[in-house]
Amino acid sequence: MNKIRDFSRGYPRQFWLLFGGMLISAAGGSMVWPFLTIYIRQRFNTPLTTVGLALSLNSTVGLVTTFVAGPIVDRFGRKGVMALSLFVSSVVFAAMIPADTLLLWVLLMIISGAFNPLFRVGSDAMVADLIAPDRRSSAYALLRMSNNVGVAIGPAVGGFIAAVSYTWAFSIAAVANLAFTLLILLFVSETLPQAGSESARLSTAGGYGHLLHDRPFLAFCGLSALAVIPSSLMMVLLPVYAKEQFGVGESQYGFIMTTNAAMVVLFQYLVTRITKRLPPLPVLAAGALFYALGAGSVAWGQSFAAFLSSMVVLTIGEMALVPTATTLTANLSPPDMRGRYMGFYGLTWGLGFGIGPMLGGMLNDHLAPVAIWYGGLAIGLTAALGFLLLARLLRQPVYQSE
Repeated sequence: MNKIRDFSRGYPRQFWLLFGGMLISAAGGSMVWPFLTIYIRQRFNTPLTTVGLALSLNSTVGLVTTFVAGPIVDRFGRKGVMALSLFVSSVVFAAMIPADTLLLWVLLMIISGAFNPLFRVGSDAMVADLIAPDRRSSAYALLRMSNNVGVAIGPAVGGFIAAVSYTWAFSIAAVANLAFTLLILLFVSETLPQAGSESARLSTAGGYGHLLHDRPFLAFCGLSALAVIPSSLMMVLLPVYAKEQFGVGESQYGFIMTTNAAMVVLFQYLVTRITKRLPPLPVLAAGALFYALGAGSVAWGQSFAAFLSSMVVLTIGEMALVPTATTLTANLSPPDMRGRYMGFYGLTWGLGFGIGPMLGGMLNDHLAPVAIWYGGLAIGLTAALGFLLLARLLRQPVYQSE
């Protein structure tokens, strides 16, 4: 108990409020998101390309708001943007219950995509404000663990709830996001640094000029976007592929997502303690390689156990890549531009999840369902090779942890 108390004192109270709130929100949201492709395809009997396009619109719209969110977070603060994002998510989940046309669903996907990235940009910047550089890797790893405790609970329970009533799943997701909104508004304080210098004042008022001249950072973001695509294929299209091709239903698939989350909960902190001692770019290359192998191995699977094994491989890559990339972004960003750097890095996820499902749907409809996974394998291997080449070109001087 003394060790636990000593460990918890290393992080401020507000950090633990975020930790708890993310768990609640993730548990509610993950009761719905893993099964949306199945729900839309069954309810409206649409081709997988159309389903992928609807979900790609969600991420594509998020690209715009992520780009805009950085300057807003740097200018007006983190707290309000985070609360707004969570509240809109709650409203969207509630509106999914009566939505009875594909057009209305596309509209809800667009609204969700526009507001969801705001929370990620604000919270990542807030953590960078709260936590010293030498503890950021561990802090981001802890928040991923919290998020994945929720994701471990959500799909396992949500798979059974969705099989009976999607209305209940949407309702629980709406309430969970509303609860986190109230937690942010009532108990979380603003952490926006005071702009005390002329350069800070100008960068806060201005745009992305400094960032757009940071060529190594831009190369890192481009490769990160490629690396995310295999993950997006697994998270968005695997539920439909597993059910339609091999009869793996929602209740079974829920445990695949739970395994992903449980691995992060159990092993993320240990993995981060190892990876933070290593040069970041080779770690990112290893993560992208596991992403590629995880997605590619789906092509050779035909059962629940095989798809579960593919998710295990992908999750190993996730544990190496995600905290390393977020910490790298935080360490490279000037304090007065953290929102912009975090927002620009967030574009990589919007691009990956915008391109991936649409590309996967096209491969499914025009070539063969198995082509989805060969495409993910090729893209992931390209990203891994790119990170290694970038590390070789830069010889690592600017990418060592603070």
